[in-house]
Amino acid sequence: MRIPAILSAAVLAGATLAASAQTMKPGLWEINNKMNNPQMDQAMAEMQKQMAAMPPEQRKQMEAAMAKSGVQMAPSGPGGGMAVRMCMTKEMTERNEVPMHQSDCKITSQSKSGSTTKMAFSCANPPSSGEGEYTMVSPEAYRSKMTMKTVVAGKPETMSMDTSGKWLGADCGTVKPMQMPAK
Repeated sequence: MRIPAILSAAVLAGATLAASAQTMKPGLWEINNKMNNPQMDQAMAEMQKQMAAMPPEQRKQMEAAMAKSGVQMAPSGPGGGMAVRMCMTKEMTERNEVPMHQSDCKITSQSKSGSTTKMAFSCANPPSSGEGEYTMVSPEAYRSKMTMKTVVAGKPETMSMDTSGKWLGADCGTVKPMQMPAK
């Protein structure tokens, strides 16, 4: 089963919505993702449980690898789910860059009305597509909803995710900006 890859893609796609925003403040952001899919909720809980059970040295290595990619796990968001911290540079917020590791994900359509942006996307690996709606509450907060379609163990799956982001401060501390895929 490829749930970890799909989970990773879904979390990063949630961050994609944030990057398509208007006037986000640069700095450290905490992004809370809540899956509305029992199987994905279970996979997320299992992943968090496995990380908590890792020997300290192994957990440090995992956290270092994630940090190198520009992501830091944070305590679970309200109501469960997963929280990550990401560093958004001034250049990223000005260009509305998509902070994704996967170069095979593309935005296929995008429209904006007021403080809300609607978009559709597709990814090659794992093969998936979806759409989302993002609302900028202020330069320091946003919320979004996303629906994603994919195939898990040969069966079509549809999952939805609610995301909220909040700006924590201008200093990213030890969280490095995500590296953009090579074009």
